[in-house]
Amino acid sequence: MTVGPPATDQAGAIRALVDQVSGVVLGDPTPIRLAAAAFLAGGHVLFEDVPGVGKTLLAKALARSIGGSFGRVQGTPDLLPSDVTGITFLEEDTREWTFRPGPLFNNVVLVDELNRATPRTQSALLEAMAEGQVTVDGVTHPLPDPFFVVATQNPQSGDLGTFPLVGGQRDRFSVSLSMGLPGREAELRVLAGKGGDHALANLRPTADLAVWQRLRHEVDDVYLHPLVASYALDVVDTVRNRTGSRQPLSTRASLALVQLARAHAMAGGLSHVAPDDVQAVAVAGLAHRIIDATNDDLPTARTWVGEFLRQVPTPPSPDRETRAR
Repeated sequence: MTVGPPATDQAGAIRALVDQVSGVVLGDPTPIRLAAAAFLAGGHVLFEDVPGVGKTLLAKALARSIGGSFGRVQGTPDLLPSDVTGITFLEEDTREWTFRPGPLFNNVVLVDELNRATPRTQSALLEAMAEGQVTVDGVTHPLPDPFFVVATQNPQSGDLGTFPLVGGQRDRFSVSLSMGLPGREAELRVLAGKGGDHALANLRPTADLAVWQRLRHEVDDVYLHPLVASYALDVVDTVRNRTGSRQPLSTRASLALVQLARAHAMAGGLSHVAPDDVQAVAVAGLAHRIIDATNDDLPTARTWVGEFLRQVPTPPSPDRETRAR
């Protein structure tokens, strides 16, 4: 087994990312920590909340703090798949076909108001998220590494001009997060001119892309004790059994939950996954996958997962010095 840097070094890089973004988006840092865990786990983030609470600001702050190239897509009903993936066109000078990459060909991609794009365009985006590549005119083009999508949408279903994501599309996102109101003290700081867009302009990457690439690979080295793996699956099985969903949680959901827990443990300076790490990411990682059972009511789905989580017996935490053999 290859031994990587100490867990504390890994945690320091992640903490710097969270702290910097928290200086722009004031209030509860929990959504920021979970978004960072999703990035480390190789997943993607869907922010679902009412307008005006900082979804897009948080997405931009994450993008600038991670670094690399940045692309943005604004969801509209007339947005075409080629507007996202890119096009092949005929160069007049050379009379050769040339590929012009779309905004997906960036390290961090912000997709604002995803549910205003048509299902066809949504599918093109989500396929790229799942496969790490796009195919245009029969030619496959790999996406950059790292590749991280931060999408936002208004959760109010039935709005004119919106196209709600179906269960299979939601399953492509590692977590679904909501900001909520920042709280009175944080909102007073916002009114006093703290954080916000002017703080965003001063952000710089907290680590090189090579560091993030290394950390994302090292998430797999965070040890998962069989007891904790069994606990994570018990949580998933309980949600499956209690929701009676027409689309029960997939194995992809189980894998994503475990990978999120590994990333959460790394961010906390641990070399192994504790039951606490599973509990910390379960609601964000599972609730958006069962909303067909709650009539598209995401807050209710989150409440359900939280209640089911409390019903599953928690195993003892492995020793902190446990390492994979």
